[in-house]
Amino acid sequence: MAYVAVKGGTKAIEASIERLKYERLKDKEVLDINGIFSGMRGLIDVVMSEASLYSKELASIAIKQSEGNAEEAVFLLRAYRSTLPRKHYTNVVDTKDMFVERRISASFKDILGGQILGASYDYTHRLIDFSIADESKEDARKWVEEFNKKISENKETKYDLRHLPKVLDYLRSQNLIEDCEENNEEPKDVTKESLQFPSTRDQRLQVLTRGQTGGVISLGYSSLRTSGLDDHPTVGELRIGNIPLYISDPIEEGSHEEDYYIGEIKVTEVENFMPTTVINDKGENERKFDIGYGICYGQNESKAIAMSILDQCLQRKNKKYPTGDEEFVLLSIDSVESTGFISHLKLPHYVTFQSKLDSARKIQEEKEGESAKFYRMPEK
Repeated sequence: MAYVAVKGGTKAIEASIERLKYERLKDKEVLDINGIFSGMRGLIDVVMSEASLYSKELASIAIKQSEGNAEEAVFLLRAYRSTLPRKHYTNVVDTKDMFVERRISASFKDILGGQILGASYDYTHRLIDFSIADESKEDARKWVEEFNKKISENKETKYDLRHLPKVLDYLRSQNLIEDCEENNEEPKDVTKESLQFPSTRDQRLQVLTRGQTGGVISLGYSSLRTSGLDDHPTVGELRIGNIPLYISDPIEEGSHEEDYYIGEIKVTEVENFMPTTVINDKGENERKFDIGYGICYGQNESKAIAMSILDQCLQRKNKKYPTGDEEFVLLSIDSVESTGFISHLKLPHYVTFQSKLDSARKIQEEKEGESAKFYRMPEK
């Protein structure tokens, strides 16, 4: 692809950047980072997930710099992430150790440990609350104090929220989950190695969890609407909560005698169930359930559910439908890749377009010449 230099481009670009800052500050109001951190939980979770960098503070700064543009904030955060040293990998996380804040199942009405509704917009009327326009810090402080008092008075629970049993384990105990081989191979890091096809499941899950939220949800919906799966998946369990992270002794590698706790991250995890037919040892058909898995930073339930659907689509590899084609799915959902390629169309394409224009003019001139020749009046 050919480009040509534009005279005076440097000054024009500097003026454009200056105008961008003016647009952010023209009302003489400065957006507080703490306000973004505290009041834009959903946007922060989306940006952290797509950037694959868990830092609410950095996500808040990126959101402020990008004026709330999620795509631009993700780009900024991924660019910063690429400059950071990779000192350690955490130990494998077991989500059974999650401290659960929200837990629901669409498969069973009653589950061991109970359904925990937690914080969700699902149960609101979804009508604009105009009263929050005049909300003050004092109002917020009083409300939070009353809420904390109410919580402290109702702390009794017979279940340990740190170790709630999984719905999947219940079905597995009844031999209703399709058997799968245990794979303890070291997962490939898609941020360090280019994605190769055919891909492994660990690579697919990494790309899906980093995928653009809207893109993942759209493709997940598409697979349901166009029968990209043979049946309708059911959410076996959706969990939201904090999981602890540990690293092994940095001096004695491979030793797990003294793991170091480095903090917690909040995630949304989904396991959905899809009926499947398997052949048992006797050669008979049996009805079992296949598992689709989704997990992402923060609270992003729709994305996690859609991810679990696409995980099943890509495992079944039914190329009759677009969502069964791993190249189509995995190369279409990345926020930075897709936004970058679309944005490059704004760059100068003068030379390539000029060749197309010359070709179109030549064809037009040839046609006009033939027409003039055909319609030429006979000489007297």
